[in-house]
Amino acid sequence: MARPREFDTEVAVDQAMHLFWEHGYHATPMPRLTARLGIGTGSLYAAFGSKDGLYARALERYCDGLVAALDRDVRRGPDVRKALHGLLMAMVDADAADPERGCLLVSATTERSAHEGTSERVRTAMTEVETVLTAVLRVARDRGELRGEQRPEELARFLTAFIQGIRVMGQARVGREFLESAVAGALKALD
Repeated sequence: MARPREFDTEVAVDQAMHLFWEHGYHATPMPRLTARLGIGTGSLYAAFGSKDGLYARALERYCDGLVAALDRDVRRGPDVRKALHGLLMAMVDADAADPERGCLLVSATTERSAHEGTSERVRTAMTEVETVLTAVLRVARDRGELRGEQRPEELARFLTAFIQGIRVMGQARVGREFLESAVAGALKALD
């Protein structure tokens, strides 16, 4: 009979997510993972199959949280432009406060682009972000907040790419003034 787990796998996934987010996949060796999670290597393998299995669960947790937060934040208040401005400036603030941390999606893309499971999850997350933005921009169009010739799908795709761009630029430490100017320019696309 198998012994019951002596640790909470959901807490372990959350802790691993923060480690991978902070250091990246390759700079998070097994000893660092097991020390942070407070478990042995055998327990990690029994619960997740491998470091890759744990990373996949951690990336899934990050993506789910990212999309849910985006959906919540972009629907705040009656004005989509203000909601988008608040969302984008929150990203600028987070990057200014901790430029090393950046975005787990960006690091997953750059560090593990050859790993099919990681690439697929990143593509899925980007599609989910685009879907949320398209829905909100359609509402904005219907309320008259967008010009008639603007297509919500194209604006959503632009904003999806822009969001990842500002995350990369934040990690590059281009400075707050640059990022604020970029946000202002992106929002003019909605005028």
